[in-house]
Order: sequence, then structure tokens, then C-alpha cells
Amino acid sequence: MPSPYDQQIEDLLDQYRRQRDEAAETRRRINETTATVTAPRQTVRITVGAQGEVTAVEFPTGAYRRMAPKELADVLLTTVRQARSDALESVTGLLADRLPPGVTVPDLLQGRVDPAAVLPEDPAMPDSVRDYVDHGFQGETDE
Repeated sequence: MPSPYDQQIEDLLDQYRRQRDEAAETRRRINETTATVTAPRQTVRITVGAQGEVTAVEFPTGAYRRMAPKELADVLLTTVRQARSDALESVTGLLADRLPPGVTVPDLLQGRVDPAAVLPEDPAMPDSVRDYVDHGFQGETDE
């Protein structure tokens, strides 16, 4: 005989499945995130992924040929930093409303927050359902 809590448990499982699907979709969107920045005078164009890894370096014009090595290196580094910042901003936009209060995307991505510490040990559920899960149905049956 089904317990009176079966529907609540099914609802909780459905909620969990939805959250899991949303997390997978968010992860997919993060993995697809890129940022491309072009330096002044179009000396260099840098593309980075969500984690800040450089995925492309392009020289759209010949302007880099007229630059001293130090000047070109400075432009490259500045452009990489800006692209990384833009990528982080994009990822932050994807995650901002999904993180608990006090947790920022940079802290999470840079390992300053333990994801296990952010999530509760046990999933949230009504006390009656928790008691049922822990101890089984204790009520009367029609047997």
C-alpha cells in the first residue's frame, strides 16, 4: 500500500532531477563560453575559454611588425587579461543567481570555496518526509 508521503517523495525526486538537468545545462553553457578581445590598432586578437585558457591568437593586421618586442609582449598580456576578465564576467552572468549568498564565481573558480561546504549534507525536505525516509511509515494500515 502506498504511503501518504509517496507523492511528496516523488515531487522531491522530480525537483532533484530538474535541478540536476539545469546544472548540466549550465555546465554546457559554461564550457561553450568564450571571450575575444582585439587590442588597440588591431595589433592582436585573443580568444579565451571560460577558464581563461587562451584558445586563439590572431594578428588581424601587420601592425605588430612595427612594434618593439617589449611593446608587443605588453599588448599581448594586456589583451589576454582583458579577454580573461570578459570570459569571467560571462560565466558570472550564467551563475550569479544559482550560487548561495556570499559565494562568488571568482572564489569558486579559483578554489577559494569548497563546493561540498556550500551544499547541505542532506537534501532539503519536509520534516514528515525526513522522518519517513529515516524510519519508514509508522502509521496505521488497512490490513
